[in-house]
Amino acid sequence: MNGTYLDGKVVLITGGTGSFGRAMTRYLLDHHNVKTIRIFSRDEFKQFELQRELSDSRLRFLLGDVRDRERVRRACEGVDIIFNAAALKQVPMCEYNPFEAIQTNIMGAMSVVDSAIDAGAERVITISTDKAVSPVNLYGATKLCAEKVFIHGNSYSGRRKIKLGCVRYGNVVGSRGSVLPLFLDQRRTHRLTITDLRMTRFWITLDAAVRFVVRSMELMVGGEIFVPKLPSMRILDLAYAVDPGAEIAEIGARQGEKLHETLVMREEAGHTVEYGDSYIILPEWYNTEVQRPYMGRFLNEEFTYTSENNTQWLSREEMARIIADYEKQHGE
Repeated sequence: MNGTYLDGKVVLITGGTGSFGRAMTRYLLDHHNVKTIRIFSRDEFKQFELQRELSDSRLRFLLGDVRDRERVRRACEGVDIIFNAAALKQVPMCEYNPFEAIQTNIMGAMSVVDSAIDAGAERVITISTDKAVSPVNLYGATKLCAEKVFIHGNSYSGRRKIKLGCVRYGNVVGSRGSVLPLFLDQRRTHRLTITDLRMTRFWITLDAAVRFVVRSMELMVGGEIFVPKLPSMRILDLAYAVDPGAEIAEIGARQGEKLHETLVMREEAGHTVEYGDSYIILPEWYNTEVQRPYMGRFLNEEFTYTSENNTQWLSREEMARIIADYEKQHGE
């Protein structure tokens, strides 16, 4: 294990028993010599399962909710790095329970930012979504607000050395709320339901998402939104990758559902840098005198990055291999 920035660090993962939190925990234990990982989440049974599954002396399990600012403040004491993955993310449930989504996704983000600043954390990064771009549903709107909270949290840090930023990516293969588990379940009947046959989506594997978040955390100067370059796929092709012989039923778009997704909108392009396999959206108030380890070519001001106009596309065969790996990992 080569030396990394995370060596000897105390790490806090909020939403630590969710899909991302579990994957991040495994990745850090396997690839980084961290001192301690604090798993912060509400579900004691999921914590029990994860503790039994990993059984590592570096793990600490903290019950709590990001809505509870005092509990978050205590969890942040002595922490160096924070990955904020706590969120309510089911679009229909957020639409029906808007107060709850706001309490977790926005007020919870404020609790993490305030507590991290007060605790003297070094770097804090939150997990966002393509649905935060020009949002049409409450979930996306709350994640847009969370992005703003984290970006402008840098203005509250004063003389402290804390750096806060965001990672924004598309649909994660097999994550909670993803359409893939639904399709795999429906495969038993060979009848798959699609809301709109024209839909396209960005896709990323959970492992790739975790690695991208860690790399972004290492690069961040403060106030950035890191966006990976991802392949798109038509939802119809995804369905046939799951079950080539399936009957497809078009059932109509859900409330708050987009036809295509956007990761970088035109209004952000003028202060966005293309850097290798990613785009880095700088804060609109970015300081040109600050040394940044990732400076590259600024995008054309008319640029947009959408799942519809993407230059990278997943074929049915490529997705079928990804699905096979997912099923192997999950014993399906």
